[in-house]
Amino acid sequence: MSMRRIKWFLFAVLGVLLSGCYYPQQTEEYGVGYNFIVTADSLQLQTSMPLHTDPMAVDPDTISVYRSAPLVVAQLLVIPEDSIDSVWVKVAMDQETQGWLHESNLLPGVVPDDPISQFIHTFSASHIWVFLTLFFFTLSVMLVRRMLRRPFPVVHLNDIASPYPVLLCITLSAASVLYASMQNFVPKTWEYFYFHPTLNPFGLPLILGFFLSSVWLLVLLFGAALLDILRCLRPTEAVLYTLSLLSLLSLLYVFFSLLTLYYIGYPLFLVYTFWSLRRYLCHHRARFVCGSCGASMHSLGICPRCGAKNV
Repeated sequence: MSMRRIKWFLFAVLGVLLSGCYYPQQTEEYGVGYNFIVTADSLQLQTSMPLHTDPMAVDPDTISVYRSAPLVVAQLLVIPEDSIDSVWVKVAMDQETQGWLHESNLLPGVVPDDPISQFIHTFSASHIWVFLTLFFFTLSVMLVRRMLRRPFPVVHLNDIASPYPVLLCITLSAASVLYASMQNFVPKTWEYFYFHPTLNPFGLPLILGFFLSSVWLLVLLFGAALLDILRCLRPTEAVLYTLSLLSLLSLLYVFFSLLTLYYIGYPLFLVYTFWSLRRYLCHHRARFVCGSCGASMHSLGICPRCGAKNV
């Protein structure tokens, strides 16, 4: 297939994905009766209703709500002449504790009262530090093993004879590209999902359905990869290989979710997919089975799991 046809094919696929990115009806992200949990140290609520004539004419009385406090949206008010933020939200913790604040002050300090939304919020706030810690810890262990001249199993390099780690890396890369694509082209779709999360990929916009399906596939592939890691490697090497796998997954997520925002993630994803599949098929695909423990092996020789010699 010529490069011109490949280009048009990719544009067509992207067009199909983006054509299903909008919900059938325009729906507000949240409304009266929606529940939040406070994540900021505190929020200041204005006890008096803001005025249309001059919302900041007087210094109103305020009350404070603190971290972990539950809030429910009681009323929404639009004041176009407000130069700070035209949207005011009345929230209540109980009958005595309720008041008004700008939407721009509310949303950064709360999270929807849903475990999926709370996971997304926590992951977004802390994943970089977790990934960096995991990467540098794995790198330190690799350097120590190298100084001791002991092998360190690594995905793509000193890999095991299993397709699941490779497929796991490719699937996570694809999920990262889809996530960044939503941020680029249809951010409202992701925002709506954040406020109204679900684990069911059906009945959603096409690109979001693909993303959720890829998340479920990641769970299945990770379980299958763990089983094969334990079957192919001894316990110590299995732990080291799992560390290297998790570190690579972290790097792939950051790499593709960042570069796709600048559109260069798309060709790089195709290159990475082709390279990783080719390397597995040529260098790590299972061709033999250990006669002692039954572990998969790419070539005859010493079994990486039990140490038996296969000739």
